Amino acid sequence: MELVDDLTRFVFFTGKGGVGKTTLSCLASVSLADEGKRVLLVCTDPASNLDETLGTAIGQSPTEVAGIRNLLAVHIDPEKAARQYRERIIAPYRNVLPEAAITSMEEQLSGACTMEIAAFDEFAAILGDASQAAPYEHVIFDTAPTGHTLRLLQLPSAWDNFLDTNTTGTSCLGPVAGLKQQHSLYKNTLKTLTDADLTTLFLVCRAETASLEEAERTGLELREIGICYQKLVVNGLFMASSDDPVAIALEKRGKKALARMPAGLQSLKIIPMELMPFAPAGPDRLREFRDFCRGKGLPENPEPGSEGEVELPPYFSEFLPGLARHGKGLIMTMGKGGVGKTTLATEIALHLVSAGHAVHLATTDPAAHLDFSLGDTHERLTVSCIDPTRETLQYRQKVMAEVGGDLDGEGKKLLEEDLRSPCTDEIAVFRAFARLVDLAEDGFVVLDTAPTGHTILLLDAAQAYHREVSRSMQALPPAVRQLLPRLRDPGFTRIFIITLPEATPVLEAKKLQEDLQRASITPAAWIINQSFAPLPVTDKMLVAKRQAEFQYIRQVMTQCSEHVFLEAWRNTS
Repeated sequence: MELVDDLTRFVFFTGKGGVGKTTLSCLASVSLADEGKRVLLVCTDPASNLDETLGTAIGQSPTEVAGIRNLLAVHIDPEKAARQYRERIIAPYRNVLPEAAITSMEEQLSGACTMEIAAFDEFAAILGDASQAAPYEHVIFDTAPTGHTLRLLQLPSAWDNFLDTNTTGTSCLGPVAGLKQQHSLYKNTLKTLTDADLTTLFLVCRAETASLEEAERTGLELREIGICYQKLVVNGLFMASSDDPVAIALEKRGKKALARMPAGLQSLKIIPMELMPFAPAGPDRLREFRDFCRGKGLPENPEPGSEGEVELPPYFSEFLPGLARHGKGLIMTMGKGGVGKTTLATEIALHLVSAGHAVHLATTDPAAHLDFSLGDTHERLTVSCIDPTRETLQYRQKVMAEVGGDLDGEGKKLLEEDLRSPCTDEIAVFRAFARLVDLAEDGFVVLDTAPTGHTILLLDAAQAYHREVSRSMQALPPAVRQLLPRLRDPGFTRIFIITLPEATPVLEAKKLQEDLQRASITPAAWIINQSFAPLPVTDKMLVAKRQAEFQYIRQVMTQCSEHVFLEAWRNTS
């Protein structure tokens, strides 16, 4: 099987949620273990369904996987790792600094970047400490460090002077001392990551334009840092086995996307993986998946014990007329990449326009394929895009001018890298987002993609908000100050969480909803998108996939929301 041919000792699977990283990392691990090789599988994806896939409860320390000799697995909880990281950094200052200073440090260490570096600590313990990996012939990681984290760790010279010159003693990862403590370990880790004889990186994507573009961005970013031994896994490839119109359209869509493969991926070795109608769960199913990849065909009765079909939720189109009656307000489609937020946001906007309303349709997603020509054909429709690159550049320039003036060359270099973090991108786009929301006081604003849960939670902590959002002593704009009350007002804001009837998208959507609820924001409804359940498919693969969807539709209806809508699969290419 190509996936495990000529593997290095350390292997990473990276990609957006829902592309199949966990399934493929488990498949590779089981295949190697069955060959008699001792394998450690490490997962740091908070939305991973690792326990279900392996059929074993996996904890924070290496656990033997039932039914698979030679395989151990560990599921690192990034949130727990972040809590431990925060305490390790803050503990020496307790009872030394004032309580207000401790509170400020805790807020500084509450962001997404702290979670990144905490997870990286766990990677480093295995990659940078030879004794940790010694018992294993292969160590497979489900998810990889981001380019930002790795670049920051390549600046050891900056750490030495930054503590003396930085007026705050912090970076987006918290007190820089936390990085200095791990200097030697990080150095060894980076050396391993950039050694092509030791480390392979699999970029995992789907045969979809947005997914391929995201894989290209990730690959280029990591190649800049020296992680050059990369392979591309195109997962979920579908080939029609009948004249079913849906099957033929699905196959054509995948071929069209691959024919337009981004230039940054074309030089990589490409490993195609065919679509499976169900998520492999347990050792037997994983082995059936391996056999399927080797050309042995679909297993019979792939979903034994299924509870059968459920009464499907109503179509979202039946809910649209109710939106128009509000007359104005903010409507947001939220969810992970590839679930169809842009398509549904456009559908909502066009319906409101047809009902006679003026609408501003906007996106904050750089990968979104929003049709800007719509604004030329509908006089009541304005279409715009918040350019994350422009907004972030302006925000970085503002911070460098106000904060970087007193730093030396090395300190400025570290601050510049700090400002390349995901947190900075979030905050820059967030400020522009607040300006857009302000327009909903006078009409409809339909927004495709909104701030992440992390960004919204920053609003709920005044000091963290001031540090991350303002980064200066200037007064906050009224639009920003009013944002959280507006998002919490169901009469002003209606949020639709978009998901797919699959395991990982549902898990990620649940996590998003939890983030929103912690900030006292309640979604209006869930939309299960691109479903085969209501379609009269006849292709063998699609019939099996349709049957597998019902468990996730049932889960959303019973566990996630009282208001659930369905959208059937359609060819949007």
